[in-house]
Amino acid sequence: MEKRNYEAAPPNNCDSEVLSNTITWKPFLKQLLICSGVWTSMFLYGLCVGAPTMFIPQIRREANSTDIITDDMASWLTSVYGFSGFPFVFILSILTKFAGRRIPFLIAVLDTLAAFTVLYCSTSVTHILISEIMQGLFSASQIVITLMILTEYTSPKYRGIFLTVKTATFYWGIWASNAIGTFFHWRKIPLFGIICSLYTILTVMIWPESPYWLASRGRFKECAASHRSLKGCDEESEKELEVLINSQKEYIASCGLDDMSVKERIIDFFKTLKSKKFYKPTLLSIVTGCLGVFSGKLVFAVYAIDILKKITNSESTAYTSMLVLDGFTVFSMYAGCFLMKYLKRRTLLLAASSIGVLFLFTLSLYLYLISLNVILENNYVSVSLLVAFSIAVSCGPMIMSISVYGELIPVRSRNLSVCLIALIGKLVTGLALKVSPLLFRKFGLHGGFLTFGLSSLVIIIILYKYLPETKDKTLQEISDSMNRRKKLATVRLLPNNNA
Repeated sequence: MEKRNYEAAPPNNCDSEVLSNTITWKPFLKQLLICSGVWTSMFLYGLCVGAPTMFIPQIRREANSTDIITDDMASWLTSVYGFSGFPFVFILSILTKFAGRRIPFLIAVLDTLAAFTVLYCSTSVTHILISEIMQGLFSASQIVITLMILTEYTSPKYRGIFLTVKTATFYWGIWASNAIGTFFHWRKIPLFGIICSLYTILTVMIWPESPYWLASRGRFKECAASHRSLKGCDEESEKELEVLINSQKEYIASCGLDDMSVKERIIDFFKTLKSKKFYKPTLLSIVTGCLGVFSGKLVFAVYAIDILKKITNSESTAYTSMLVLDGFTVFSMYAGCFLMKYLKRRTLLLAASSIGVLFLFTLSLYLYLISLNVILENNYVSVSLLVAFSIAVSCGPMIMSISVYGELIPVRSRNLSVCLIALIGKLVTGLALKVSPLLFRKFGLHGGFLTFGLSSLVIIIILYKYLPETKDKTLQEISDSMNRRKKLATVRLLPNNNA
């Protein structure tokens, strides 16, 4: 039987770097290079999500008929990647456990390169549908792999910003897709995607492997080398490395995974599922991620043209308003990144989300009164309310939900946790995009806004009660703080019980 080498990390041979302030920028630049590849992949995902908004109306205009793409087919073209990503959640979760982070991510980027190529060369709606189905693997990787990369490869002081930029870059992709489709033929969108895919592939080639994955496999010497190359050798980084290695050593020793039979592994699997150290952060991650979907911003971005046409009753105004809203969305996300430096994660998420819900209710009431002919519709008021809503949710749930739930994922059993989060995330996203057109047709825009507002309000209440603060903490510290809170509460209760 193969025995793993569980030696301690090699001594720190770069003490001179700790003392020198002239080269501390090297780890930051290395992390920035790695994150640029992830951000570009998120930009590609935005192009993929935004493309149907542009090619569906263009193809209908070219054919001079809406029958070429029916409403049902349009909803599938918009949402199918969410459902086709289901099997790849399992596949990628297994690959990230046994093959690391680099290889699965490279496979995902090659997949989107192939999908954009099929979309560019497509000659029928069937070809377009196939290309969207092919994007399922890549869309699954945006939850399964990229969160691991951004949380494991980056230092705690940069991690929050890097995670929020990831989401902002996604909406850059949607904005770019909308802008290209507004002024040029829609085939320019996949062409741009092909070029960006090639850059991402080049960056992945020079990545080191994740120190967290190496530690989980008992390869502590390689873990230390990777960690120091990524995060430097300063005191904080060395402390993080020491805690990581000691934690993984204890976990590996306690589990004895090398000596476990298949039956024992199955028992251990269900024991992990029932462990509060696992299900509490995992459930919180799922709920936090759902806030980004139920805020309604993604649905409004994907169906922007249809929604704005109904509000403004003008196609040209709808396209102009869409680009304006996209601009406010992207720049508000960067404003949120700035606010993150000064506000706690939890405070910013809950405050901005609450303001967003307030604007959802206001929009719902305003549109409902218009439908009853109580007040007259004003395009400027409608678009202004949408802009205010976009600013609020872009500063809050759209950037903060991914940042926070990426940090909440438990250090141990990360693959299983990410797999569950990704499965539910793909299901919720796919259903939201598929069902939203029906929701708007049956209950009107005011009913859709009200539904998203109520859903978001319920999630905000849950997060207010259970969500911990994660700012400037290592992944291990976040995990420990969630488990420590219960113990402290028990100690406080003991004197009362004895009395």
